[in-house]
Amino acid sequence: MNRKKFIYGSLLGLGAAIAVPTYFLSTSKKESDQLDEKLIKDFVIAGHSRLGLVKEMLNEHPNLIYTSYDWGNGDYEEAIEGAAHLGNKEIVNYFITKGARPNLFALTMLGKTNLVKPIIETYPKLLFAKGPHGLTLLHHAQVGESKDLENYFVQKGLTQRILKIR
Repeated sequence: MNRKKFIYGSLLGLGAAIAVPTYFLSTSKKESDQLDEKLIKDFVIAGHSRLGLVKEMLNEHPNLIYTSYDWGNGDYEEAIEGAAHLGNKEIVNYFITKGARPNLFALTMLGKTNLVKPIIETYPKLLFAKGPHGLTLLHHAQVGESKDLENYFVQKGLTQRILKIR
């Protein structure tokens, strides 16, 4: 083998060694690995009040429990949050049993005073946090009929049920 053939063969082999794995890595993640945006939207909508449909959808697509939908302008909402801002305790509790990540708004609606108050005391600015659609902790306390948390929020200075999302 002469030097020219050796160099040509080496460069060709090196090129193939780089190109082939790169090609397979780029094609290994298929578009189907992502959940369909319409499916996510439908799940979030169902999560507000349709427990039977939610159960069916989770049986078919268990990872829907972790998804959120952007209604626009960064107004993200998870199905658990939809159930929470409507005061639907049964669905919120079902989501939690399925591994959903409850947030401060869901815990407020459930009346989990022993969890919510220490968080607000530790991070006072969270009192004015905006949930989906700009709904506040006060709104969630009221729809969850948690008078203790409702009075606590008002005493701390939260008087609005909804705050504008920028």
